[in-house]
Amino acid sequence: MKTSKLSAALFLAIAILLISCKKETNKEQKDNEIVKIESNENRTKKGSNMKTIKLTKTEFLTKVANYEANPEWKYLGDKPALIDFYADWCGPCKAIAPTLEELAAEYGDQIYIYKIDTDKEQELAALFGIRSIPSLLFIPMNGQPQMSQGAVPKPELKSAIDKILLNK
Repeated sequence: MKTSKLSAALFLAIAILLISCKKETNKEQKDNEIVKIESNENRTKKGSNMKTIKLTKTEFLTKVANYEANPEWKYLGDKPALIDFYADWCGPCKAIAPTLEELAAEYGDQIYIYKIDTDKEQELAALFGIRSIPSLLFIPMNGQPQMSQGAVPKPELKSAIDKILLNK
């Protein structure tokens, strides 16, 4: 009799524990959903809806530099740019992509953030000597472009954008 009462009490305790954990998980999920909604609202309020822009060779020739018509570097854009040379299969490229999207939203209409798929645009990758990806090309309004390689952390990217592109 004692064993069955002990077993029943133990079973009841485990059931209560599992139910309370389930409720806590649901509460945590709801809290996380609220945080995501608030975060998206804040991003919309303070940032822009700017996104990274994928470029083909044809678009590069009209928006960035027409190396076919002019062998010397002459930037064609109306504001500074950052170009991400990437590939869909590249892990570090995938890791840096959300950061670049955030930066596009944060900087809004101050800069362009372009993306060039090195698998699809091999001529552009060869032109810039891309040997490892991601590679980032910083293009100021005046002066020569500067290349950086690897998945750079967001604080370093912001610093480089401010110094190289925006002269802050």
